[in-house]
Amino acid sequence: MSQFVPRRSAVFLAAVVVTVGALTAPAAASAAPADDWSFYQPPSPLPDGQDGDVIRSEPARFYSAPLIPLPASAQRIMYLSRDALGRRIAVTGAVLTPNTPWPGPGERPIVSYAIGTHGLADRCAPSRNLSTGTEFEAAFMTKLLTLGYAVALTDYQGLGTPGTHTYVNRLAEAHAVLDVVRAAQRLPVANLPDDGPVAIVGYSQGGGAAGAATELAPDYAPDLDVVGGYAGAPPADLAVVADRMEGSYTVGFVVYAAAGLAAAYPELDIPAFLNDRGRRLLAQVQNECAAETIALHAFTRTADLTVDGRSLGDHAREGRIAARVAEQTVGRHRPAAPVMVTNSVTDEGIPFERTRQLARDWCDLGATVNFQPLAAPGHGGGFFESFGRMLPWLDDRVAGRPAPNNCGSF
Repeated sequence: MSQFVPRRSAVFLAAVVVTVGALTAPAAASAAPADDWSFYQPPSPLPDGQDGDVIRSEPARFYSAPLIPLPASAQRIMYLSRDALGRRIAVTGAVLTPNTPWPGPGERPIVSYAIGTHGLADRCAPSRNLSTGTEFEAAFMTKLLTLGYAVALTDYQGLGTPGTHTYVNRLAEAHAVLDVVRAAQRLPVANLPDDGPVAIVGYSQGGGAAGAATELAPDYAPDLDVVGGYAGAPPADLAVVADRMEGSYTVGFVVYAAAGLAAAYPELDIPAFLNDRGRRLLAQVQNECAAETIALHAFTRTADLTVDGRSLGDHAREGRIAARVAEQTVGRHRPAAPVMVTNSVTDEGIPFERTRQLARDWCDLGATVNFQPLAAPGHGGGFFESFGRMLPWLDDRVAGRPAPNNCGSF
């Protein structure tokens, strides 16, 4: 579709795509068997081990849609990782080994699939949604599996497991995305190579997590053979994204980010900046999945949630909060692997110009960057076009072909 679709139509389409998909998360929770929840309770104390070591695993029946099994052998896992301050934590996720042999050259590659915004409630975790066929990103995972890629999927810190999900926290998400690959490599039943090629992919929240993981990999996970990273519509600068989402249908996701900051850095005392309504909303969204948040809080002004009447985006640029928000910026470290960056020119949630700036920042650091502007309307439309463009690029990275680099042309 043309990029000249009216903005209102683009926003509506994206809202429909995100809302319809996210509505599946509450359904997954209600259908989950009671014994499913006990898996997500970490042992105390945590066992000794290295980052990425498997704490526990169990065979799982995962579905791409209700009653339609994923074309893979599936394991639900809990593994060791690190939070934003480097403290040891337990994170859950899934490892999916395709039923078919790898058709390409070399060993079967593992794709670390970073999910987009699902919500903050534990019942929104993708490894739970897959159990009932209500995971709205399962179609993209299924496509990877049918092409022979193994998929390692993280729930991120606090999504599924106890505690608040540290939403869009650069380090916590990057650690979880990298460590789930280590867990997949160390899980004997998954039958995956322990030193094979690794790709990191994600869109929206997942795009930020994938970008952060790709640039962090040389230092945090030099043992992984990362051949490429794809960052679709990444929230590379949280203050800029907060401004764009202010008063929009996705403004609740800005409150998610505030909750994530409060969980990762209690010393910020985020509730002190909020009025009574703001504190109630901060607590409420921690028990919601994305569609619920859209339905309940769309078009709220965060300026109406603060003590001084200024928006959360304004607060993100000042005082003690500003330094922590700045730490979440993606694009300040050079990815050693080639990267692909995409965004729709009409994205109503993640500003196109800021995504282009991320690609330029990586170019300036000497990275190999393929930046792809998308014509599909809005954030939701960009998801589908972006994924389609990513697949051939991913095949080339795994095959060892020279990576395209269009730095200097955008």
